[in-house]
Amino acid sequence: MSLALNDTQRELKGQVASLLAERATADSLRRLITEDASWNEGLWRTFADLGFLGAAIPEAYGGVGLGPTELCVIAEEMGRTVAPIPFFSSICLTAEAILIAGSEAQKAKWLPRLASGEVVGTLAWTEGPGAPRLTGLATQLANNRLSGSKSPVPDATIAGICVVVVSSGGRPALAVVELAQPGVTVTPMRGFDQLRHHARLDFVDASAELLGAVDGAEALRRLEDRAAIYEAFEQVGGTEAALYMARDYTLQRYIFGRQLASYQAVKHNLANTLVSLELARSNALAAADALESDAPGVTASAATARLAATRAYETAARENLQLHGGIGFTWAANCHFHYRRARLLALNLGSAEVWTDRLIDELRARNTPARAA
Repeated sequence: MSLALNDTQRELKGQVASLLAERATADSLRRLITEDASWNEGLWRTFADLGFLGAAIPEAYGGVGLGPTELCVIAEEMGRTVAPIPFFSSICLTAEAILIAGSEAQKAKWLPRLASGEVVGTLAWTEGPGAPRLTGLATQLANNRLSGSKSPVPDATIAGICVVVVSSGGRPALAVVELAQPGVTVTPMRGFDQLRHHARLDFVDASAELLGAVDGAEALRRLEDRAAIYEAFEQVGGTEAALYMARDYTLQRYIFGRQLASYQAVKHNLANTLVSLELARSNALAAADALESDAPGVTASAATARLAATRAYETAARENLQLHGGIGFTWAANCHFHYRRARLLALNLGSAEVWTDRLIDELRARNTPARAA
């Protein structure tokens, strides 16, 4: 098992980091919030032109044909800058869902358009408060007609297509639906993170296609594992950015004639955050390796990465805010970008409690001897 990036992956990381450092600055983020803009469309087009959107999409479907680790590398840099584009929704969720469960015709229809950025995608799973679930789904698909409601759905106000978790014939399934059609209502919702917009989707006899190449429950398990790993990398990037922001501020801030960073309590807090970061990074890299090699235990690795990264990002964002003192709570400071994103991602795809239960169930199933017939 390798817990290090290869030369190609490091070069990709540098290219994405350089672009985002130039185009996703703190001032540009504030401007988007002030203008109540949903995304940076120009940055999205640049991502598409450079092939970043199609990094993990096979060449046969208009992508670059790299692997999931390259997608992880991009996700990490996205988290570092809180980049205001729907990369996670469109690529890490929608494209991955179609790759897992779509037919050849559906892949040929949608993946090139997702890779080129022509279409933005999103995933609709939850039906109001609570964690994503496979049972008791009220959204129904019958005869390629979709009815029900989903909320909150990330980036739904700018999406062209949506992969919807539905009940079909009494079983969980995935369906793809075009949002610009009669029978679909998109209602914006106000959220805590002003740089990742959400909406409520209402479907009334809307036209939809079943993604039925794989059993729905199995497709969702695989999609959830992949999404958890990609999001763990996003959280790792955010953790490192928040930690360095706190470090830099405490080095230049003087209290009673001494650097704030020279105080032992500050040093210990920063050191503990660094430990959390490296633990999260190690778990994320191990999960990416398991996903890349299709090794047994991907679910356990994904859950472990998700838990470690959630804890690290929340810790770093909170410490960054506290160490900035009163100024950290102001609009002029940059702390709120990561604090808001850390709180949002902590509940995305299910809370830490949900992933703890999933990890326990997976380990219990792995260690339970099979009964003789």
